[in-house]
Amino acid sequence: MDRTMGFSGPAVCRLTGVTYRQLDYWSRTGLVAPSIQEARGSGSKRCYSYGDLLEVKVIKSLLDAGVSLGRARQAVACLRDALGSDLASASLVLSERGSVLARSDGDLVDLLRGGQGVFNIVPLGGVVAELASTLARAPESERERRLA
Repeated sequence: MDRTMGFSGPAVCRLTGVTYRQLDYWSRTGLVAPSIQEARGSGSKRCYSYGDLLEVKVIKSLLDAGVSLGRARQAVACLRDALGSDLASASLVLSERGSVLARSDGDLVDLLRGGQGVFNIVPLGGVVAELASTLARAPESERERRLA
């Protein structure tokens, strides 16, 4: 994947399945800020990186798995600290009271310091693969070249 590619807000929505209203709210509240270019006044456009696109897709997967937006916000903050951009190397284990990050090396990291419950596993490698597949099928017009 060309890491210099940028994605407009509407392209991020089409590629990840979130609504523009969700993306706009997440940007305004700092959940996923466009790392290439923020909107600056009327007529300017946000430009998201591939990493931003992955974060949006992970958040969408968490919400689809029944995680509240508040808990998804906490989990993503912990993921950023624990993994950086290496999301495909881990899985999230979600319970009613907490979340654990299961790394490929066998380490478990308690993301929210929660208790026991019924677990759902969200394999992040599948999220990365699904996004890569979607990007491969997307027309070139969905991507914007990053300005130097």
